[in-house]
Amino acid sequence: MTSETEKRNKMSQFQKDVISFLRLQYGKALAEADATEIYHSVSAAAMCQARKNWGRLEEGKKVCYFSAEFLVGRLVSGNLVNLGLADQTEELLRENGVDASVLEEIEDDALGNGGLGRLAACFLDSAATHGIAMNGYGIRYRYGLFRQSFENGFQKETADRWLRFGDPWSVRREDERVRVDFKGQSVWAVPYDYPVIGYGGRTVNTMRLWQAEPMEEFRFDLFNEQKYDKAYEERNRAEAISAVLYPNDDTDAGKRLRLKQQYFFSSASLRDLVKKYEGKYGGDFSHFSEEYAIQLNDTHPVVSIPELLRIFMEEKGMSFRQAFPIIRQTFAYTNHTVMAEALEKWSVKLFRSVIPQVYRYVMMLQRSLLKALEQKGITGQAQAPYLIMDGSLVHMARMAVYGSHAVNGVAQIHTEILKKSVLKEWYQLTPEKFQNKTNGITQRKWLLQCNPALSRFITERIGSGWITHLDQLKKMERFQNDPETLRRFGEIKRRNKQVLADYIEKVEGVTVSPDFLFDVQAKRLHEYKRQLLNAFSILDIYYGLKEGRIAGFTPTLFLFGAKAAPGYFRAKGIIKYISEIAKLIDGDPAVRGRMQVLFLTNYGVSYAEKLMPAAEISEQISTAGTEASGTSNMKFMLNGAVTLGTYDGANIEIVEQAGEDNNYIFGARIEEIEKIRESYDPVKLYQSNPRLRRAVDSLVDGTFSDGGTGMFRELYDALLKGASWHQPDHYFLLKDFDSYQETRLRANREYQNPELFYRKCYLNMANAGKFSSDRTIRQYYEEIWSNR
Repeated sequence: MTSETEKRNKMSQFQKDVISFLRLQYGKALAEADATEIYHSVSAAAMCQARKNWGRLEEGKKVCYFSAEFLVGRLVSGNLVNLGLADQTEELLRENGVDASVLEEIEDDALGNGGLGRLAACFLDSAATHGIAMNGYGIRYRYGLFRQSFENGFQKETADRWLRFGDPWSVRREDERVRVDFKGQSVWAVPYDYPVIGYGGRTVNTMRLWQAEPMEEFRFDLFNEQKYDKAYEERNRAEAISAVLYPNDDTDAGKRLRLKQQYFFSSASLRDLVKKYEGKYGGDFSHFSEEYAIQLNDTHPVVSIPELLRIFMEEKGMSFRQAFPIIRQTFAYTNHTVMAEALEKWSVKLFRSVIPQVYRYVMMLQRSLLKALEQKGITGQAQAPYLIMDGSLVHMARMAVYGSHAVNGVAQIHTEILKKSVLKEWYQLTPEKFQNKTNGITQRKWLLQCNPALSRFITERIGSGWITHLDQLKKMERFQNDPETLRRFGEIKRRNKQVLADYIEKVEGVTVSPDFLFDVQAKRLHEYKRQLLNAFSILDIYYGLKEGRIAGFTPTLFLFGAKAAPGYFRAKGIIKYISEIAKLIDGDPAVRGRMQVLFLTNYGVSYAEKLMPAAEISEQISTAGTEASGTSNMKFMLNGAVTLGTYDGANIEIVEQAGEDNNYIFGARIEEIEKIRESYDPVKLYQSNPRLRRAVDSLVDGTFSDGGTGMFRELYDALLKGASWHQPDHYFLLKDFDSYQETRLRANREYQNPELFYRKCYLNMANAGKFSSDRTIRQYYEEIWSNR
């Protein structure tokens, strides 16, 4: 008895709370509990710690980050690290005979999709870490994007039930629910608050996610009349709004649902802010933009601009002249795409069928814009590039630029393209609005948490200051010529490769060798990201090895991680094509020990936490001028991988920081592409290059089977004939094929000199300081939010 008492006395309060929660909730000791029970008890105990500082930043301006997605990943691990409880948790588990990795069994990768949502999560972490009052606002999706599996090489989608283990990190605020109205439907928006814990736990902000619920959940009268489906109809219609991120929108029904989602969280969030503001200032809204800064993360929440105008005028009695300057001073807009076709537009008919009450205020904004243009001497046809309502379309990006005081791109080249091309006329009209804010990632998540061995290695040499000030990594440069340092760095990379290999065997049932070079492309599946170019290159290497044309090749594992949108036929065709190449290589004994291709299943944050530390080559091969920024490139760099990529997005800045000699850059640059685009003849290029022709022809010559779906024929035609609005080889895969292959093989050869290659990897890690989201958030705060 005494020993048990002594043991308990030595425990921290957090550890005691874990034991108490287990006994109270489950009647179990720690050694008897399963993974879910431990997860809930650890989370509940940590929440007790987080509540001490939750929401204390009440004074001063509050930043509100409106985003359709937040990809926060596994909540328990990140929160324990930031609260300083990770070591205590591991100690408690170990002393009770429980494997410390037990929490990894809980797949609670929360919400979101990819880069946009992960960026938002990084920003929230950075703001809380640096004491900035910034809260996130979005939707509490019942299901994640989707859970990906493969059947005969085809992507299959099922519901991603991320809530199946429960949700111990949220607090439902029933008393703060808000009514949101659509044409023919009204729903409750019920907020769930999640703590956003800064490193050290001193600042805890809030991520408020809204869940759609019916005004009346169950019609007993209809049920009693035996109309069972009708009895639940209102509940089902409401729950559809917050069911899934980015529902398939290839029909009007899908488009209406997406617009409903956008209005739902925008309206609920604005009503929440207005209510809180009135509690402090009463009915005088002249200080609203001093109290709140609202950052619109892409066009999804841009409907907030006419909605706030509607609230101010319709419900608070303000005139347009009073309301609009306040609105403009409140909102700022982040653009995330350089492709004009990706800028969101809604048909007027559809817009009016969903939120007709807002349409009136869109027209007011249009009239105000026309008047402003006329005052600048812009009349007639010259007004066309500015129109918010252009014919039968509502242009959300144009409304965002007009209704905000700041517009920013997310990498230097991206911002310049916005100024020179995508939003050229707007830049000429209001150049003072346009800024650049190069994206960043949080080093707490993407180094400290996911790569503990490298983190300890860095801290041993330069101290722990890098955890909150990543620019201190530059101090690691002084050890670049120290053989022992490079040897240790290489050993860490080798161990991380083994960790990934073990994880792949567990998850995929596939054995991979950590002795292979790990060449990784992990990002959303899209034609412009050119996973198909990577596949053509791999197939050409296969033929080159078989024929003896390629000699001295380093055995390589080519890893892909990506999800294709369910309705994106060509993207799903690329997945199937890569799986066919993987099957060909795996079935050929002549190359089986020299190359391997694997498409990872259900790639997400938890997989990325294993993948980033193990990668040695980071594939960033988008067509120059198409990727706004990228953040996977930064995660790979921070964990000591070289970039094999084009001069695109943040790759340019990565090369500026780490040196082009320490990376592998290939392909046409944007200036060349702009020059040749009209005269480009991909068919001629295809016909004149036998190796390229053989790779492309494999789509249709019977080398591979697409199961009779026509997927491969469509990919082939898109390259040589064009597809929908695309020109032939719209993303210049054929143009860049030779340059890519030459550069890739050079990297492969140089890998055989470990001192040379790992020094490049090391210098990338040491020069990743610029790419912290801490830096990005400070720039937002100082240059956009705090000066209004």
